Amino acid sequence: MDTLMSLPMTASVLTEYGDLEEACRSCGCDGLEVVWGGEELPCTVPQALHEGYHLTFYPDWLDFWRGDRAALTEKFGSEEVWRSFYGGPEGRETLLRLYREDLDRAVTWGARYVVFHVSDVSVEEGFTYHWRHTHEEVIDAAAEVINLLLGDRAWPFDFLVENQWWPGFTFTEPELTRRLLDGIRAERKGIMLDIGHLMNCDTSLRTLEEGADYVHRMLDRHGGLCRYIRGIHLHCSLSGEYVRAHTGFLPPRLPLDYLKRYGFGYRHILRIDTHQPWTSHAIREVVERIGPDYLVHELSAPDRGAREEAIHIQNRALGRG
Repeated sequence: MDTLMSLPMTASVLTEYGDLEEACRSCGCDGLEVVWGGEELPCTVPQALHEGYHLTFYPDWLDFWRGDRAALTEKFGSEEVWRSFYGGPEGRETLLRLYREDLDRAVTWGARYVVFHVSDVSVEEGFTYHWRHTHEEVIDAAAEVINLLLGDRAWPFDFLVENQWWPGFTFTEPELTRRLLDGIRAERKGIMLDIGHLMNCDTSLRTLEEGADYVHRMLDRHGGLCRYIRGIHLHCSLSGEYVRAHTGFLPPRLPLDYLKRYGFGYRHILRIDTHQPWTSHAIREVVERIGPDYLVHELSAPDRGAREEAIHIQNRALGRG
């Protein structure tokens, strides 16, 4: 099992590091899972650290993919706004172009695997928890996107789908997990199981021990489908109390301007999806049971010091010092 550190590829982050390879070793990591930060990928990161690549994604994309102009106007206010947000006119080719460009970056980077979110949620849905689209709609559309992107080309990496707690792939219903995997034609397909996202599906969880037990129950439910789990995004989230208090309605201060509303909603999402380090040894049995190829420390941190401290905390929970 390779242990990786999640790191955005931006100059502001990379300038915090001198010897990045030594920084990884000091955290017990073998390499990186990177996220493109909108800048040219750096050539200074040692090739030995190039392992995972998290593909770009839009949380709210299905209506754009379908060309549903009425829904887009309702959410964005005008065609000018959604064209600016997505980088082109509504429809498939705009999204496919953006995803293909990112796949090409992953190839250039030399990624051993890529990660793709399978979910759809608007700013408003993030507050109301009243969904526009079903799990099946999102899964079927995502499988269509993936198949169009990958085609029959022999890609040099594994293609891993990541679970969320929004409509789409949640890893709570085995029949939906099977529907997604069966819908993807690529041979090198698998799952990047995000532990914190899975915990967000049950707002009754109060302790990390309850969270670990919940993950075990979902693994039990999935049975043989667990063989598709190739990696783990490791972090925890116990935000049920916040979710119960702040969802089910639109906040009265929700901005009218879409970009301001998006930022407002993003701060709300960060309160739900906290990306905190595990402090309970209960997570050790979960990791040992899954036996993933990749374990990624995907933790919230404002800078290098906080990032490394969070990884050390989680390593101790895993029994690694």
